[in-house]
Amino acid sequence: MSSDYNPPNDPLDVIHQDHELLVVNKPSGLLSVPGRGEHLADCMLSRLQAVFPEVLLVHRLDRDTSGVMVFAMTPHAQRNLSRQFEDRKTKKIYVARVWGVPSEKTGTVDLPLIVDWPNRPRQMVDHENGKPAITDWRLMKVEGNTARIRLMPQTGRSHQLRVHMQAIGHPILGDPFYAEGPAADAPRLMLHAQSLRVSHPDGGKGMTFTAKCPF
Repeated sequence: MSSDYNPPNDPLDVIHQDHELLVVNKPSGLLSVPGRGEHLADCMLSRLQAVFPEVLLVHRLDRDTSGVMVFAMTPHAQRNLSRQFEDRKTKKIYVARVWGVPSEKTGTVDLPLIVDWPNRPRQMVDHENGKPAITDWRLMKVEGNTARIRLMPQTGRSHQLRVHMQAIGHPILGDPFYAEGPAADAPRLMLHAQSLRVSHPDGGKGMTFTAKCPF
């Protein structure tokens, strides 16, 4: 990532707030956490901390991915939520527009991933050294020579959805790392975290938070 980082100036879009949780709709183009260098200081976390000084990070979304992010308002909530993510107790649903139309209506991609060190932050499939990565998908709608797909990751590897879609021949539109040719010609990465289900840190009640897909 270079000095061409120009995050959007969208106002905060708070989906839910209580004594333990803060849930927001992150815009595409904004980092989740600060990058290296002063020019990468602006991020979702710093914007929230300016309004909610006690807020704590739980998980991340890629810079160009939009959608639901949950933050903790107490150290207890941070520990509880982080454990839910680690133990795969959360349920995440994404919407993506991909190049081409899958021949099946549903499927599962089970391909282990590892960082592509010479080309960081790119990731790649590695059957020998990669960490397990599993994504369920469902065809939602055909739109010309593209398709709208619902993605349900079972694991949370970096760039998982982006690499998995490319690996089955349907890269996500607008992906600066994994899409080529006409598939790369989109105004943004067409990937949105539509919903997230977690158990509330205070009492364990299941709660689902959603953000409408902007594309």
